[in-house]
Amino acid sequence: MTLVQLKHFISLAQTGSFSKSAAAVHLTQPALSRSIRALEDELGERLFDRIGRVSELTPYGRQALERARDLVLAEDELRGSARLSAEGQEGVLRIGMGSGPGAMLMTPLLRRMALERPRLKVTIARASTDLLVQALRDRALDALVVDARSLKPAPDLSTQWLQEMTGAFMVRRGHPLARRAEAIRFDDLLQYPIAATPLSDEVARALVDRYGPRAHPEVCVTLRCDEIPSLVDVARASDAVVLAIRAAAPDLIELKMRPALATAARFGLVTLGRRSAPPTLDLVRALMAELLVDPPNIERRTRRR
Repeated sequence: MTLVQLKHFISLAQTGSFSKSAAAVHLTQPALSRSIRALEDELGERLFDRIGRVSELTPYGRQALERARDLVLAEDELRGSARLSAEGQEGVLRIGMGSGPGAMLMTPLLRRMALERPRLKVTIARASTDLLVQALRDRALDALVVDARSLKPAPDLSTQWLQEMTGAFMVRRGHPLARRAEAIRFDDLLQYPIAATPLSDEVARALVDRYGPRAHPEVCVTLRCDEIPSLVDVARASDAVVLAIRAAAPDLIELKMRPALATAARFGLVTLGRRSAPPTLDLVRALMAELLVDPPNIERRTRRR
């Protein structure tokens, strides 16, 4: 049994197709078939049931797949240890960021790397939490900075360095709602476009608990995208109300709601539990502690109750 055979096994389990896997591992289909057959002969168990052109894992194959992935991961870790010994001055850092931390952290991180680690290759990916987690599991990313509330608990994920930031409904200066003396109720917001990034189930529940069914994001949000800076720009130039972390738009006016919104994002650094972390993550942690906090003295709109 070789690691090459295990990689062939993993590839076929992913695709279910000898032809697709053969192309992926740069073999002919007969050569891949021989590799899988030799592995099954050595193990003394069938790994796949051949159903027409589709190959499905047997019960034993599903059990063996998990162990095969562990062995291949161990090989990857061993090969990567030499690169990580360079103390982060060279190599590759691949970070995935959700919309909130991306708005606050992406540009400062790139700037810091350019100044302090000029030989380091840095890639930042922006996407939904589910897509970023899949990329992390596929080893396409080294770590994520996402809202922990949108993260589905899983034994293979490790979340650290949680930083909490306040969320708010915000409008431009001079907005009709900003000029009103009385407290703002959710029905008042519905007179205007509401802009937000995709929100977690936890935030959706909190909105519905406070303001009723019409506050569910699928009902009330009319402008949605993954980029907070774009939504903030829209709010600056229109009567749209943006729901986002407060620090992402210090020039906007926070609406004091009745009842209070009282929700916060909890940004965490997520890695694979059994995977060595690049030493350059220390710099990411330091920037998170520095930047992913509510700044003091942000102007707030006060109202009579």
